[in-house]
Amino acid sequence: MPLDADALLRARADQLNASYARHSAFAVMSRALDDPQVGPLALVSSFGAESVVLLHMLSVMDRTRPVLFLETGMLFPETLTYQREVADQLGLSDVRVIRPDSADLFQHDPENDLNDRDPDACCAIRKTKPLETALLDFDAWITGRKRYQGGQRTALQFFEAEAGKLKVNPLAHWAPSDIADYMENNRLPRHPLVAQGYPSLGCAPCTSKVAPGEDPRAGRWRGHEKTECGIHFVNGRIVPGAVVAG
Repeated sequence: MPLDADALLRARADQLNASYARHSAFAVMSRALDDPQVGPLALVSSFGAESVVLLHMLSVMDRTRPVLFLETGMLFPETLTYQREVADQLGLSDVRVIRPDSADLFQHDPENDLNDRDPDACCAIRKTKPLETALLDFDAWITGRKRYQGGQRTALQFFEAEAGKLKVNPLAHWAPSDIADYMENNRLPRHPLVAQGYPSLGCAPCTSKVAPGEDPRAGRWRGHEKTECGIHFVNGRIVPGAVVAG
């Protein structure tokens, strides 16, 4: 993205943050869906531990809006079942299942062990690259990130400019209690693995149970310095050398 275009997009994100500053999470998402300053957007959902909150909000606002679900080929079977059940229960009519390119998998991960050898490259093939392709038809996308998740998320705003797209984070200011209250008040189905000690869910080989007192994301890429899948890195790219070309 040209420097001037990137600067204009960041300025637009700043303007939107100022305009939406006093909005609730529900109002941010509802207004963003039809805001010409945001443009066409999709909800990107992992159908993980807390995903049902935004999915429910979207179902109340407009069940026909696109939902992009990254099916990496390494998700827990419980996640795949949960995805189908939640989409059906909420009446979401445009859930798009996004899969990695088969040629990339054959060339770079024929034995399905890239996650052990180079987890960043595995995420690039199975998540980052497929999502970048899926988002070509959209100007913006909705994420479920929150400040309380820590790391790069502690200063999260409602709107971000990244890799030529706007990212909308309606739940940026929510606390864990807000998530729990919303799910309880709306009687939303929980991901079955949460009760088994998985408060944060990703691909099965890279997700482990979390002990009491540990950070909720401690089970993601345990034993590695890696803390993000690559989708949310600055400028939309993971660390140099990890992005798979072609």
